Amino acid sequence: MEAYRHKVQYYETDQMKIVHHSNYIRWFEEARIDYLEQLGMPYEEMEAREIISPVLAVEAEYLRMVHFGDTVTIYPKVKEYNGIKLTISYDVMDEKTQMVHCRGLTRHCFLNLKGRPISLKREYPDYHEKFIEALENDQD
Repeated sequence: MEAYRHKVQYYETDQMKIVHHSNYIRWFEEARIDYLEQLGMPYEEMEAREIISPVLAVEAEYLRMVHFGDTVTIYPKVKEYNGIKLTISYDVMDEKTQMVHCRGLTRHCFLNLKGRPISLKREYPDYHEKFIEALENDQD
């Protein structure tokens, strides 16, 4: 899998030109959407198949500041998956120094359009297999 790259924009920073903490959560989402697309599960396709995946929780540990003009590389990985719930972890690294500036994770579930939980294993085995494969590959 290719990592997700993001060049920090001025509007993402505060008066000191340091990235505001809320933007990391947006970057997690950007990286997750890109990652799922690389796995062969684009969001548009999932939604067309009437699968929604709300965020249940977000965690972020800010280790170092990121500044305007920096480019970060975000490495998402499937950390946990059981067919109904999914946890993805993220390492946000400075592209030049390769130092980790933020670590985080997002937790999700899978619902139908009526808001009821669904089992990908039972209802969408093709997606289930892709998540199982990603979980196994990301454990390395």
